[in-house]
Amino acid sequence: MKILLFEDYSGLHTFLAKGLRELGHQVTLVGNGNRYCDFPRDIDIKRPNGCFAGLRHYLHMRRLLPRFKSYDIVQLINPDCFGLKAEREYAFYKYLRRNNKKIVVGAFGCDWYWVDDGIHHKTFRYGDFYIGDKMRTDIAAQSFIDEYIDTPKGDYTRYVMEDADYIPTCLYEYQACYSRYFPDKTQFLPLPIIPANDVPVHPYDNQKVRFFIGIDVSRKTYKGTDIMLEALQNIVSKYPDQCEMLKAENMPFDEYQQMMNSCDVMLDQLYSYTPSMNSLLAMSKGIVVVGGGEPENYEIIKEEELRPIINVQPTYEGVYSQLEWILQHTDQINRLKTESIAYVKKHHDYRNVAKQYEAMYEALLQSASR
Repeated sequence: MKILLFEDYSGLHTFLAKGLRELGHQVTLVGNGNRYCDFPRDIDIKRPNGCFAGLRHYLHMRRLLPRFKSYDIVQLINPDCFGLKAEREYAFYKYLRRNNKKIVVGAFGCDWYWVDDGIHHKTFRYGDFYIGDKMRTDIAAQSFIDEYIDTPKGDYTRYVMEDADYIPTCLYEYQACYSRYFPDKTQFLPLPIIPANDVPVHPYDNQKVRFFIGIDVSRKTYKGTDIMLEALQNIVSKYPDQCEMLKAENMPFDEYQQMMNSCDVMLDQLYSYTPSMNSLLAMSKGIVVVGGGEPENYEIIKEEELRPIINVQPTYEGVYSQLEWILQHTDQINRLKTESIAYVKKHHDYRNVAKQYEAMYEALLQSASR
């Protein structure tokens, strides 16, 4: 198959592209690098800086259009991935629709449906917009409501999702949300990860526990990193002889990984039920993750034995108590490290995930043409 993967915000398309290529498919990866992460891409659509940046980017995208046709599958990372105003994105999406066989749009992040479900249906016990019955009032949560509800951008993302041939989801939360709106064309497919090691890159040596936290300054409130950081700082202050903290802030991806590799435990995604790409990458290296590991996560992947994630409730107290538990049970760290590696290999190996995408693409192409 000839496959176009459009944009990458987490490494999902980067790892998926590698798996699909190893299966013999011709894959083109388009992206802007996602700021400091600088993900690899075959066609660069990074937005320029300086005067008339928007116009220059629009003209650059127009010039690239002939390179975005004659594919069997076009998969967008998100409905809104061209880097343009919503009013201009319709034309680009319609060009892709006219000039390619099938359009797949990932439910891998935020759009109108994610926001609508979050504020009206309360599918989850806690999440991006509610904690229990209490609506989140932080600026980040409200900004997504303002961005998608009753706006041209919201209307555009609804148009794309309704038109798409298929909608893969990558987390339990997204499957629970989008299957409400699109039960006939939504499918859960695990996140792809390149297994890093058979043994932990940094086995725990009965010395200080090394805690790691990565911070995207622009999203720390939305993702709960501010609360996790506060709890971690207080734990390190209380137990200075038993642990230490390493903090990565808006760091290039390679440097970020180097710092991560030297740690025992990583904190990530306070409001998530499931491990993200960042968490799974750490787990593949044998790093214990403190974050999203609710029962629903294990249920959707049909895992009945491995429980490597230290799940936290979305509060300061929830994080603090689990960090303290780790320091009181250091004899469990190497077991959890080993289980983390096994978990990723079993459920998220990029080669197995690529085969699942391949099967989904083939079924789409075999279905009746539009």
